[in-house]
Order: sequence, then C-alpha cells, then structure tokens
Amino acid sequence: MSNPGQPNRSQHLAATLFGFGAPIDRRTYVTAGVTLMALKYALDAAAVYASSGRLYAPWRFLSPMIATRIPIQADTYWAFVSTQAALIAMALWALVFMWIGVSLSVRRAVDAGYSGWVGLLFLVPLVNLIAMALLAIAPSSQLRQWQPPGAEPYRGPAPAPKIDDGGMPAMIKSALIGVAVGLLVGAIMLAISVYTLGSYGAVLFFLTPFMMTAVGGFVFNLPEQRGAGPTALLGIAIIMITGFGMLLLALEGAICIAMAAPIACTVGVLGVFVGRALAAQTHSAMHHAAFAAMALPLLAGAEARFAQSPITEVVSAVEIDAPPEKVWPHVIGFSELPQPRRAIFDLGIAYPVRARIQGSGVGAVRHCEFSTGPFVEPITRWQPPSRLSFDVAAQPHAMKEWSPFAAIYPPHLDHNIRSKRGEFRLLRLPHNRTRLEGSTWYQLDMRPARYWRFWADTMIHNIHARVLEHVKHLSEEDTTKTASR
Repeated sequence: MSNPGQPNRSQHLAATLFGFGAPIDRRTYVTAGVTLMALKYALDAAAVYASSGRLYAPWRFLSPMIATRIPIQADTYWAFVSTQAALIAMALWALVFMWIGVSLSVRRAVDAGYSGWVGLLFLVPLVNLIAMALLAIAPSSQLRQWQPPGAEPYRGPAPAPKIDDGGMPAMIKSALIGVAVGLLVGAIMLAISVYTLGSYGAVLFFLTPFMMTAVGGFVFNLPEQRGAGPTALLGIAIIMITGFGMLLLALEGAICIAMAAPIACTVGVLGVFVGRALAAQTHSAMHHAAFAAMALPLLAGAEARFAQSPITEVVSAVEIDAPPEKVWPHVIGFSELPQPRRAIFDLGIAYPVRARIQGSGVGAVRHCEFSTGPFVEPITRWQPPSRLSFDVAAQPHAMKEWSPFAAIYPPHLDHNIRSKRGEFRLLRLPHNRTRLEGSTWYQLDMRPARYWRFWADTMIHNIHARVLEHVKHLSEEDTTKTASR
C-alpha cells in the first residue's frame, strides 16, 4: 500500500513521461524510448491495416525519407474520408509521442551534463537518430542536475525587480521581449525559407513555430518562473501575431494561414512550455537559445537541397447507368457545369467549369477550364471507349486566396503543388453500366508531407467528384433519351 500523499505508480509514470519535474537517467531513457517506439509502430501499423488492408513495414516507419508515404489509398470519396480519419488519428497520437520524446530528451541532455537545448535535436529528422543514440549512452553528470520549473529554491539567474526603471511591470516587459524575439525568429525564417530558398518545408511549418515560442517562453521565464497560464498565452500570442502580420502585409492569404494554423498552434504551445522548462536550468543560457535558433536556416537549406517530393496518385470513381460508349463522349469534353455545391469551393479552391478538346487521338489537346484558368492537357493515350490519358502542360493557380487586398499570389500557388498527368478509365459492368475512374498524379513540395497531402488529396477528390458526377448525369441523360425514342 502506498503512503498517503505519495504518488502511485501510474502517477509516477505519467510524471516521468509527460512532465518536466523528474531527471531522466540513461536507463530510463533507453527503456522508455524503445518501449514507446514499439508502441507507436504498433498503433501506426494497426491504423494502416484497418484503413487499407496493407502492412506497414518497419523500414517505412524508421526511414525519415519514406515514413511520410503511408500506404493508404482510396478509390472513392467516402473511402478517402475513412482513410483520412485514420491519418488524423495517427497525427494526433504522433503529437503525444513527440511531446514525450522532447520531454525525455531535454531532461536526459541535462542529466548527461549538456545544455537542455541539445534535447531539441529529437525534432530534427536523421539528426535525431544520432542524438538519441548519444543520449542513450552518455553517463549521468554529477555537476549538472535537472532543476524542475518552479522548484524552490529557484537556482536560475537572479530574479528581475518587479518594476523596471521605466515603471513597466517586469512581467509585461519580459512578455514583450519574449514576443519580439519569437517574431524575429519567425520573420528571419520566412525570408530565408520562402523568399530565398523557395521552400515550404517542415523546418518552416514545424520547427520554426516550435523554436519561436520556445525562445520566447525561455526569455519570458528567464528572470523568474512565470505561471503556466501566462506562458501559454505568450505562445499563442506569438503565433497569432505572426499569422495576422502575414495577412496584413499581403504575404499570405487567410485560407493558407488557416490551413497552417493547426500545426503552428499545436507545436507553438508545446514549444513555449519547453522554453519555460529550459529557463529553470542555470546552464541553459541565452546564447544556447541563440545557437538553437541559428540552426534553423542551416536545416532549411539542407531540407531544400535534399528533400524528395514523390509523385502521388489520387483515384476517385463513380458508377454510371450507361454503357461506356455513351460515357466516352462526355469524358473527352463536357458542357458547362452548374455552380459548385460543395462548401470547399466557396473557400476559393479552384473548380472545373467546362472541358473541350482540339483534335482526336494521341496528340490532341484537351483544355479543362477551371475557375482560375485552363489546364492544357496533351493526349498521350486514346483508347475509346476505355481509356483516356494525358499530361499536364500548363495549369492555373490551385486557389484564389482570401485577403484584405485585391489579389495576392504567394509563391506556393505557382510551384508547390503541380499536376503531372491524369487519366480516365471506363470499365464495363454488367447490365450496360460503367465504372468511371479518374486519376490525378501530382507533386507536392510542402512538408510535413503527410499533413499537406491531407489538404491536397481532399481538394483533388472534390474536383474529381464534381467532374465525375457531371459526366454521370450527362451520360445517364443521353441513355434515357435514347431509350425513350
């Protein structure tokens, strides 16, 4: 029986994994790391198998270059919705495991005698494998021990006076400096990643908001330990001011900012509490935070140089009460579509309006006109009435951004999502029916790939559904007219 007032085993385990209150020696670090890695693989593999019936190979799980290619595919819109639900679940528990990994690694780094900022290498692909291996073998240091946030007596730098010389409350002054430092990190990384490297990578969307709030939270809590509530508000303020600033300076539109917000807000809140914990360490000095922030441009450059952008296929299908011969003419070209009824197109996502074809057979050119401009699609395979394949020679913007200004065109609208080719397949079914499948192959230069693929796949499936449903309506209408004659 446990003593009154003493934490039981489950409470101790939760504090060890999720908190910043207990030091982590190498035995605890290795045991927890191996167990948690096996548990996460088991959860991911179960989600992949339940959604697609496919096995998730361990080498996919371990490789940072391939782990984003989860083998989940869907050939109908509703199958796509169900598989996306599995990916969302995987993303949610990935955040939990990320928090545990950062918490353990930061405390293990301090226990081994390093700066706590070294533990943030856990977040850097490839580098994290080396960092975790070194933390797993480094012996505990007798010179440096983990100082939990808010511990008494606080052994950090001398507390600042409650009121500074200008009469400003010290807490407000620390908050303003913390916000300013966080915004500076974000502005520098936006200029380097987007406008110098042309990269919308994981360093920009994931590591940058984390580091912005981690440095801001560190500065805010350095004079003295602040409460969890004010610290969380500081992290949210840094992210929100960044988003509104990009909108008002016409650097981004409201839709893309809203798409990026779930990542930025989540990792931002995690980062600010990591910064708060690091501020409690007398040896996690300000220059360590500066070195950590200065590593971001190097990581962004490496990501832009070496990151791969695989071509992804999105497949949608519909069954039509008409034979392939009746469906084929409406595949190669179709009349004006009605106004879109799906809410996603009200957000500015480009949608198809009509299609026409010049010529016949291989070498003909199909023009699929969207709300933002035409796709130019040279025909590469012409097999009536079963298959039509085409390349994409030119394409319009993927969306029209919402902005207080007349029109803005962030760089990602031009280059970061590119359709490569497409195909329609008409499969004859019993009773004069047709299964019409549409495929789009596209390349996405935005990371984390798994997150941005969710938005890209959703957009493409809705575009497919709009076209396929229109072709179905036209084909069945023709069949009905023919039967009534």
